[in-house]
Amino acid sequence: MCGIIGIASSKPVSINIINSLKKLEYRGYDSAGIATLKDQLINERKCSGRVDELEKILLKSPSDGNIGIGHVRWATHGIPNLINAHPHSSENVSVVHNGIIENSDELKKILEDKGSKFKSQTDTEVITLLITEALKNMEPLDAVFKTLKDLKGSFALGIIFKDFPDIIIGARRGSPLAVGYSSNENYLGSDSYALKSMTNKISYLDDGETCVLTKNSISFFDVKKNKINKKVHIVSDDENISDKGNYKNFMSKEIFEQPITAKKCVNEYIDSLKKDINILNFPIRPKELKKIVLVGCGTAYHSCLVAKYWFEELSSIEVEIDIASEFRYRKIKFDPKNLYIFVSQSGETADTAAALDICKKNKVKTCSVVNVIESTIARNSDWVLPIHAGPEIGVASTKAFLGQLIVLYILCLKISSVRGDINKSNYNKNIENLKKLPDAIKKTLTLETNIQLMAKEFLNARGSMFLGRGSSFPIALEGALKLKELSYLHAEGYPAGEMKHGPLALIEEGLPVIVIAPKDKYFEKTLSNMQEVIARGGKIFFITDNKKDSISENIRFGLRVPHLDNFLSSILLAVPLQMLAYHVALLKNCDIDKPRNLAKSVTVE
Repeated sequence: MCGIIGIASSKPVSINIINSLKKLEYRGYDSAGIATLKDQLINERKCSGRVDELEKILLKSPSDGNIGIGHVRWATHGIPNLINAHPHSSENVSVVHNGIIENSDELKKILEDKGSKFKSQTDTEVITLLITEALKNMEPLDAVFKTLKDLKGSFALGIIFKDFPDIIIGARRGSPLAVGYSSNENYLGSDSYALKSMTNKISYLDDGETCVLTKNSISFFDVKKNKINKKVHIVSDDENISDKGNYKNFMSKEIFEQPITAKKCVNEYIDSLKKDINILNFPIRPKELKKIVLVGCGTAYHSCLVAKYWFEELSSIEVEIDIASEFRYRKIKFDPKNLYIFVSQSGETADTAAALDICKKNKVKTCSVVNVIESTIARNSDWVLPIHAGPEIGVASTKAFLGQLIVLYILCLKISSVRGDINKSNYNKNIENLKKLPDAIKKTLTLETNIQLMAKEFLNARGSMFLGRGSSFPIALEGALKLKELSYLHAEGYPAGEMKHGPLALIEEGLPVIVIAPKDKYFEKTLSNMQEVIARGGKIFFITDNKKDSISENIRFGLRVPHLDNFLSSILLAVPLQMLAYHVALLKNCDIDKPRNLAKSVTVE
């Protein structure tokens, strides 16, 4: 969730560290800092707030040196302030850290008993003081390995040493860490995006591995301190992720990029000449599949929920879904005939990565649906299905959610076809409808003016409710999540049929209720649930793809999206909900790209 950058160079590094931290801002953070080495002194500069504030501090008080580390922090231990910002330094050592040290309280007490003094409330300072203590009797790499043995939890570390001004040591357990190669300069980073502006040659540390960087070399070590070799990846040059173009923020840009995302994703997976889906190399033969298990967190979990409805409707396979943070603690009955699918935008989501690791240890087949093909989850999966969404900077996912849905639907169609669960005519028809999806999304985006009017109705609301049935229920959950994430307004998503079992008690005069009602087999029942809300004073916002006139005078606002088929309606109906959350947040002057307390890449448990 936090961001790390380290540079060992033949020239001053502070400007490049700041520029790299700016590229990591999208991850979400509340403070920033930098430490460099010069004349055997650790020069540390920190601030609460944004990297822009850190840059101003450096203009007044430069932090010179040819080796340095930087950090943007998302608070776990200790409130977001100057003292708790990273790096955390002693006289001899400076450390930046992503992750959580679970036994920090225990280690802190041991260190205090030895006379160590703590300045911050963080778990990270424990690492600094442990290494400082170990350096009294050993070299830096030995001191780091000794410290790592004492730590419980997850971490990615960047460490510099006053008396060893030529090296940066990096270490990984759980949280991602990468290194980049260049001439007379090498890099350490938690995110390949931060390194791409400086190099396209990158290696990724695996769990338990450590690296030592100088300006001219990079050495890698396994958990037993044996020297190892690492593969060098040549990473692709993505679009300029720091460029918002003519948009106010990244989220609006990403919402309106969705027709392009859909077209790219569909074109990647559909062979227009053969009129077939070109998904190959299944880790398990589809006809031998016993069960599909879908695993994700947050928005990715909602895409799994939608996919469950699709698989159950189109195939004869049993489908199970799991929230990743629960999966890793359940007593799972693993079966080699099951396919375990992990969905993650970043491919670094800690709970999802841990659930994948459990599956690998139990020797079952795994698949990942990710946006970042160089990510930990992608590299550790037997099979990878990229969503081809391109870089997504806004913390609240939009185009990546769309990409996840499209890929899961395409996978569902292909598996159903191979198994003979869907006839050739319906298979071809569904593929043709998929090709129409980008234009349908483009038409849906033209509803923005109406949605701006809807958004005003939420400003004085005490809360809101999103209702749907079938595959529209997960879309209701996602709509409520988006509104919470962006506008900080309370919102709940429910199956419309569950209203009488408790949630109806929340309905009061003027409460905004968003009813998601595509023209499917649930349509009339959803309308009945809507009438129950109207009878109790709820203010209805009705979203449908029904071509006939189903928008009555009892509805405060009605929106009609294009109709393709009952499967793709879920994808189209999500788009107005994204725009609604965006415009409510815009009216409330919220930080849309970086919602409070949230991070883009959730790399802690």
